[in-house]
Amino acid sequence: MAAAKPKPPKKMVAAASASHHEMATAASASRHEMATVASESRHEMAAAKPEPPKRRASAMKEPSLEEGQWLIDFWTELVSPVTDSTPMLESSPDSTPVPESSPDSAPRSSQSERIHPMDVQMAVFHCADGFLKQLMVTKLSQCQYALPLLVPDPFTQQIEFPLWTFRQINKTWKMRNTNNEFISQNQPVYKAETPMVSFFRFGSVSSSKSQLINSLINEKHNTFFHRNCPGSSRTRVLMDGVVEIAWFCPSGKNTDKFTDCVAFCNLHGDAGDHEKQLEILTEMASVNVVLLPQLDRNDKSAAIIQNLYKDSNPLISLFTENESAVNELKKGKFKIGLKDRNQSDVSEELRRAINDCLSESSSTFRLEDVSKHSDIRVDEEDDEDCRRGREAAEQMMSLLEKKDLTEIKESVLPCQGKLWHQWSQKTKELHRPQAHETEMDTSKKHSEIKKIRQQQHESEISKFMKFFINEIESDAANKNIYFLKLLEIHLDEYISADLSALHNKYDKKWSTVVRLKENYDKSEQLTAEQTELERISEELQAAAFGLQHIMREIGQIYESCESVQKNKKDLQVHFSSLPSLAAEMMISGFPLELMDGDAAHVPVIWISAVLDELIQKLGDQRVFVLSVLGLQSSGKSTMLNAMFGLQFAVSAGRCTRGAFMQLVRVSDEMKTQMNFDYILVVDTEGLNALELAGRSTRHHDNELATFVVGLANLTLINIFGENPAEMQDILQIVVQAFLRMKKVRLNPSCVFVHQNVSDVTAGEKTKEGRRRLQEKLDEMTKLAAEEEVYDAECFSDVIKFDARNDVKHFAHIWEGNPPMAPTNPNYCENIQELKETIMSHAAKSDKMMLTHLKVCIKDLWEALLKERFVFSFRNSLEISAYRKLETEYNKWSWNLRSAMMETENKLHNKIENEAIHEVEETDLQTELNETSEEVEKSMLEFFEEDKDKDILIQWKTSFKIKIKDVQENIVRETKRKLNEILQQRDLKKMIDAQRTHHENTLYEKSKKLALKFKDKANDEETLKKEFDLFWEQYVKKIIRDTHPIKDIDILTDVKRLLSEIRQGYLPEDHRKEGSEYNIFNVLSFSEYVIFKKSTKKEMRDAVKDVCRTVKSSFGYAQTLSPEDEAQIRSLVTDVAQQTDRIIQSFNISKMGYNISYIQQLTGYIKKRVTEHQEGPVKYVFKKLFFMVLVLSICKRANKMITDQHRLFKEANDPVLYLERKREEYYSIFQKYCHGATSAAIFGVIICQKLKEPIEQSVYKKTARDLTDEIRSNCESLNGNRSNLEKRILKTLAEEEDFDKYLNYIDNPSHHFKSFIRDEVSQYITEKFSVSVLHKMKENINLLQQKIMEAACESTEHVQMNSGDVGLWLKSFTQKLSDVLIFSEKDLSGVKHEDVDDFNLLEDVIRQDLPAITSDIISRFNTETFSVNLDYKFRPDEILIDHFCQCCWVQCPFCKAICTNTIEDHDGDHSVSFHRIIGLNGIYHDNTENLSAHICTSAVANSNLYFYPNESQKVLWRDYRRAGEEYAKWSITPDLSELPYWKWLVCRFQKDLEKHYSKTFEGQGMIPDEWKKFSKQDALESLDKYI
Repeated sequence: MAAAKPKPPKKMVAAASASHHEMATAASASRHEMATVASESRHEMAAAKPEPPKRRASAMKEPSLEEGQWLIDFWTELVSPVTDSTPMLESSPDSTPVPESSPDSAPRSSQSERIHPMDVQMAVFHCADGFLKQLMVTKLSQCQYALPLLVPDPFTQQIEFPLWTFRQINKTWKMRNTNNEFISQNQPVYKAETPMVSFFRFGSVSSSKSQLINSLINEKHNTFFHRNCPGSSRTRVLMDGVVEIAWFCPSGKNTDKFTDCVAFCNLHGDAGDHEKQLEILTEMASVNVVLLPQLDRNDKSAAIIQNLYKDSNPLISLFTENESAVNELKKGKFKIGLKDRNQSDVSEELRRAINDCLSESSSTFRLEDVSKHSDIRVDEEDDEDCRRGREAAEQMMSLLEKKDLTEIKESVLPCQGKLWHQWSQKTKELHRPQAHETEMDTSKKHSEIKKIRQQQHESEISKFMKFFINEIESDAANKNIYFLKLLEIHLDEYISADLSALHNKYDKKWSTVVRLKENYDKSEQLTAEQTELERISEELQAAAFGLQHIMREIGQIYESCESVQKNKKDLQVHFSSLPSLAAEMMISGFPLELMDGDAAHVPVIWISAVLDELIQKLGDQRVFVLSVLGLQSSGKSTMLNAMFGLQFAVSAGRCTRGAFMQLVRVSDEMKTQMNFDYILVVDTEGLNALELAGRSTRHHDNELATFVVGLANLTLINIFGENPAEMQDILQIVVQAFLRMKKVRLNPSCVFVHQNVSDVTAGEKTKEGRRRLQEKLDEMTKLAAEEEVYDAECFSDVIKFDARNDVKHFAHIWEGNPPMAPTNPNYCENIQELKETIMSHAAKSDKMMLTHLKVCIKDLWEALLKERFVFSFRNSLEISAYRKLETEYNKWSWNLRSAMMETENKLHNKIENEAIHEVEETDLQTELNETSEEVEKSMLEFFEEDKDKDILIQWKTSFKIKIKDVQENIVRETKRKLNEILQQRDLKKMIDAQRTHHENTLYEKSKKLALKFKDKANDEETLKKEFDLFWEQYVKKIIRDTHPIKDIDILTDVKRLLSEIRQGYLPEDHRKEGSEYNIFNVLSFSEYVIFKKSTKKEMRDAVKDVCRTVKSSFGYAQTLSPEDEAQIRSLVTDVAQQTDRIIQSFNISKMGYNISYIQQLTGYIKKRVTEHQEGPVKYVFKKLFFMVLVLSICKRANKMITDQHRLFKEANDPVLYLERKREEYYSIFQKYCHGATSAAIFGVIICQKLKEPIEQSVYKKTARDLTDEIRSNCESLNGNRSNLEKRILKTLAEEEDFDKYLNYIDNPSHHFKSFIRDEVSQYITEKFSVSVLHKMKENINLLQQKIMEAACESTEHVQMNSGDVGLWLKSFTQKLSDVLIFSEKDLSGVKHEDVDDFNLLEDVIRQDLPAITSDIISRFNTETFSVNLDYKFRPDEILIDHFCQCCWVQCPFCKAICTNTIEDHDGDHSVSFHRIIGLNGIYHDNTENLSAHICTSAVANSNLYFYPNESQKVLWRDYRRAGEEYAKWSITPDLSELPYWKWLVCRFQKDLEKHYSKTFEGQGMIPDEWKKFSKQDALESLDKYI
């Protein structure tokens, strides 16, 4: 070690990995006190900071344990010989003197010797870079240890003065002024001008110089490490020539050893060997103290001592071989003997001598002046980055004029002053509307807020801020950190004098107020003094000026630019780059202000942008959020700094305001145990802060507590002392915060830290403390539960809490009284225990990603902006995760539905082919098993691997059940459909038999006719003429013998049926042709009902006073309550949906139309109407309601029924059917004439018979394939229901069709279906040639291939089994039964017994089939595709069935549709954003003015009422009390601008006024601000809100 400096690795240890405390404690028990503030997580983590220079260990980036392993191993090797059994060195008169070794006398250490602890300290110091050195020295100072002042290089002996390491150290002391008044001083040590006493020795001495200095400073603490300290060793190799310095700071008490702050310097080693150090010390010292052995006159040191004696500076000589007491040889020259004397006596004599010398000396020492000496290296000058950073910081400070601090802040930081405070206040007012505020008032606030942002944007950026942004924009990371640290130091120095004066004023005024209160003085003087105290408090806050204020200004510059979407004219960089600067600072270990303590506001836009940049730079890392709450000055920040090596403000005058967050990186070693990448530590201002005297309220404390508790995974509740009153103050606030979290389903944890407990080792006392705390928590829980209206009896009802493990008792941090008290070793142990508890909680906690943190901050703050947190809180993370789950659910259910469609089609073919005669659910379930397993696997992967899995887990079970229900429903519905097909198959056998009879008769008759004209086979004209004559005669016979299938008129049938039911009565409107009367567009159902037990007079009154339903607020144009209106509308919607399904079940395309279907529909509708009015309703329906409902439903279903009947007619009317087949029969007739064999003819007939089944099969398969493609590629249909609604709203805006808007608002389900049909139709039209036709051809080719394979395999089968044509036909049809509706019965009338050439038969099919398929393709176009498909097989109908089986419940106020994609879902109905209630016809009472209120802003108002019925008055914010329909809705306050609906109301204002016969005037006047929204704004807002 003496011979060579250990070679550092490429990456050195971080401060947290090898802090001075941790190395020293391993070597020496007496050094254990260093544990406190220097305790920085050796094993677990370190603050996240940039990469250090590779040549040195760095404090600015705390690498993981592996990165610092080299120095850890090195230290371990050094201290390993130390054991408890090794005797400690002691000094006694009889012992051989133990010299403080010099380079000459120090032998090389061996493994068997002790390693000197100070060698370990200096080894780390030499290996460290500037940041780690500074951190080490700062922590040593906080622990009251001596600091390296002059350090010789172990190789070159070049002396270094580490000025940079002293920059962050401040010392505080009290002293008396000339008026005998106590004054407090707080100064940075490098600036402080104090007397300095230097100690040095010549030669080897038996007494310990360091121990002697300790007795002067603090005899109970080893400020300077000395030979008699536990763990010391005989030799040392790195301390000789080192000068250490420590300060004595008086407390202003009579027991102070010195009345002024005094610096003590200690030169280690023989001063004669270190001439430069000796020269500097003797030149700068106020008093020199030298320890001397018995020296020869010829000794080289004698001359130096002689010169010191002659010098004018006081000199105190301590002789180790002399026994005499103190003796003043001449003025300022003292001699004291040390041999065989009591150390206390020596110490007292020395103290008196030093005080005598100081009283006569006026010289002072300033540490910064050491750098003026030549031939020494100053670290700040030697380090290029440090030098540049210092120059930049000094240049920046030069831009500040010496004015009043408030004026300076207003001039250099304009964005965060009045403008920012006004903006914050206006935003709170916006979210906390007062009584009777209208949307006009809300819009004015929005405008005012925008105006303030504009003013912020227009304000000039000061030179000070421009310089700062320019400096930190550079890529020189280390220079930037030096710059920022030095700027902080200079700013602290800049405001220190003003702050000190203000604190003195505050203390005096506070004492006066306390005295008056104690005397129960209630005079005007007390009021005046309290007012003055508040004014001083405000001055204190205004005087604060630090790095956080500069970053706050940058945040406000960014927010103002973001608001107007424009760069400031004098901003040299683009505003979008500003968050990156803050993110870099966070990564470098600087705290970021989370909540502005002055404005009591969270700049959400800025914080979100910084976190986005953090994610960009680090990735979306896992974070564990740790927050702390406690009273002011209870040691919160100190505790966090000690635990994680952070730098939160702790000194008086710099107490935390608001909340700050700082990243702490978890080492790779600990990541696997904790499942986190970073700990985010959130420090907060103290609750009940004195500085907030007049403006701090319980509300502010509750707001802060709720915010940090909601944000954190774990909150440390810091309680200082054992004062029950103080404890109650904080516990009440904290318990209420946790209760709020419970109500909004957030589950943070807490640990109570009971600081400054007198005896933490007393077990019984600790138990008693825990018991008292538990009782207090339970008591506070009951009080909070009453206030929050929640059922909780004890704290454990609110949060999982274990008093044994979650309550920690801390010793006081100081061992004695400051300012000279060392730190308490027990405090360090307490810190370590707490850290282990935190790690334990972290390991069990749900992970939070940085993206989640960003959303969580926004959600919590937006809820807190409103007055009722629980009512207002929206968990955006849960909402986002649930939407994602809905999208996946949509895919899973589609996969199941799609698979079942394939199965249904296959079984449908088999049923029609009479291959199966019954369908069992078990068979269908078996068919679905494979897809079901895939869906189950996909679900499992989603819930276990998605990044939001910790949020999604709460719905895992319920969605598993839902998918199971979907599967069962699909199977059940498919079985029902197939059973209907089975029943209908038997019913239409007669139709099929008749058609087959006609076909087969024609075949036989054409065959006979052909035999007659066989000899004229080449006379085409004759053959054609004879065939046409034969055909016409036969068709006439069919017409004569059968009844033709007639066209239908549904509406006529419906009217006739209703007329019969109502004995000729039918409303006049519905007798007219083309009547547009439609129940789906009815505004109010009042005219369709009669109230139960109402007299005619009551009915007249009800009609006359149409506004009685909503007094003092809004009114509906109906006499029915909104709830009744919604119930009837829900009945109409549900009946319409169910009748659609009933019509589908009739299978009209296969069975034909029958008027009995209309009878079934009217019967079902009548049943539903009767059931409804017999329920718990206050009205009965008029006859008119039933008839209008039937007519409206049938009118809407008219096209579908007519189209299906047309398909039936085309397929089954013999004239039409045979006419389509005419050319086919002629072709066969020709072949007969030409003498074709039976096998050839039979092959042609088979091809002709296959034509229709092929066409239907291909159409259906293409439709299914196309549906899948549309689901994937069509923008509006490739997501969930919310995505579909967004597309609908965009389309409505683009089309600007008022009638369509009305249809969407009044009949959303119908509009959705229409939109889906239009989208599918448009997609098919646009993609027909490139996609649809391609799929058609592909499917035809596949089917043609299967047919030929079936023919070939059937031929082989017959030949192998020597079968006949019957066997061939059976095999052929069976092989195709899955894909075609084609069976033996289709050929039952065709004689084919003589067919025996199966190869020829196969060849004919192969030859003729391409012509058949080509004909199908040639007739395939956009029109025939949908026309030739049954409704239930059409892509649009399949997609409607998929998308529209969801929740269609509408908001009782604004008619917004619940966005849940699951019908009959659990929980409340909700919607992304609500609408203007005037769209639903709601108007102001006793006026004709439509309302411009929005549900979400109305519920935020604390004094706005509505009347759900004539007898009930309900506050909007208590809307759930209005009845079941309201109670099922979750409407959270939201003051968002909602441009879409505001644009809509402005665009269609006249249309709405005409439609409702009301106006948007008076109380409902549309704000001018609404009219500024363009259509583009409206469209863009949809992407933001949905």
